[in-house]
Parts: sequence; structure tokens; C-alpha cells
Amino acid sequence: MTLSDLEAIVAARAGADPQSSWTAKLLAKGPEKCAEKFGEEAIEAIIEAVKGDREALTSEAADVLFHLMVMLRARGVDLADVMAELQRRQSQSGLAEKAGRQGG
Repeated sequence: MTLSDLEAIVAARAGADPQSSWTAKLLAKGPEKCAEKFGEEAIEAIIEAVKGDREALTSEAADVLFHLMVMLRARGVDLADVMAELQRRQSQSGLAEKAGRQGG
């Protein structure tokens, strides 16, 4: 599975009945709730990374990626735009790119 596949799955589920689809139910609660859920999953992934539990981290990382796609969908951000931004950043060193985002 690719991130594009995951984005397509989220898009397909977005139009489902919120009573039968977790994705549709979450999206119906609005972008703020989608962002909150993404944050919860990210924290859970951090905890597992610190603990060193590879299996649990793998599971939480899957949750992070899924909920990232839901959050992007909630705000109308396409994966292609995120990937284009990553591509743009590849034209300079990571340190230079980070300094540019911090205002110098």
C-alpha cells in the first residue's frame, strides 16, 4: 500500500454513512476533531518509540499515517501538495531549509 492508496481509501470512506464508517464519523465531527485525533495518535507513537516496542510502534505509526490523511482531507489538502512541498525542500540542505522556516 502507498500513501496515495491510503488517501484514496480515506476519500472513498469520507462519503460513507457516519453510522457505519469511522472515517466518515470523524470527518463529520470537523477538522478540529480530526486534528485532535491525529495528535493523540502521534503521542501514542512517540510513547512506543521511547519504550522501544517495535511492534507497538509499527501499529501506532499506521494509525498516525491514517489519521494524517483524515486530517488533510478535513482541511482539503491533497497528498500531492504535501509531496510537492517535500520535493521543493529537496533542492536545499535540511539545515538551510529549517533555518528558512524559522526566519533565518
